[in-house]
Amino acid sequence: MRLFKLAALTTAGIFTAIYVGNAALARNTDDSRASDNCITREDVIDAQQTWGKAIVAIGKAEKDGEDFQAVAEETVDTLYAYDEGDVLFKPTQAAQQQFRLTEEDALSYFVGGNISEDGGFALQPWSNVRFENAVISLDCSRAMAMGNYFFKDAHTGEETKVEYTFGYRQDDDGKLLINQQHSSLPFTPSEQ
Repeated sequence: MRLFKLAALTTAGIFTAIYVGNAALARNTDDSRASDNCITREDVIDAQQTWGKAIVAIGKAEKDGEDFQAVAEETVDTLYAYDEGDVLFKPTQAAQQQFRLTEEDALSYFVGGNISEDGGFALQPWSNVRFENAVISLDCSRAMAMGNYFFKDAHTGEETKVEYTFGYRQDDDGKLLINQQHSSLPFTPSEQ
C-alpha cells in the first residue's frame, strides 16, 4: 500500500510539474495568450465607448445624407464576432424576431432591412451613448459586462435608459468582439 501511495504521489507530482511547466512556457511564448495580454477592465470600457460612438455615427451618416448602410455594415463586421462563431444578440426593440443570430439580422436591427419590424434603431438618431457598468467580469480571453446604458436623443436631448449584458471574446489579434448582447427596457410595474 505504501508503494502505491508513493507511486500516486510521484505521478501527481509529475503531472503538477508538467502543468506548471506548461503554464510557465505558455506565458513566455509569443503565439499564446500570455497573462499580460488578458482582457482588462479598460479594454471593456474602450469597447463600450467604441460601440456607442459607432451607433451615433450610423445615425449621423443617415442624417448627413452619407452612406449609413456602409457605416452600419462596418460596425457589425468589426465589432461583433459573427465571423468568429456564434453571437447571442437579443436587441431591445425586437418582438417578432427576438434573436439576431446572423450578421444580416443584426444589420437589419440597426438600419432596417430583411426583418419587417425593424425601423433602424441606430437611425434615431442618437447624439451620445453612455454606459454605467454594474459589474465587469473578466476571464483572460472573455469578459462580461452588465449595467445600464443611456441613449441621448439627438433631437430632444432626452435620455432613454436601457439595461444590458454584453459578452466579449478576444480574437487572435487581441481585439475584443461582441459575442453576446442582451438589452431590455427597465421593468415598469403596472398599477392596480
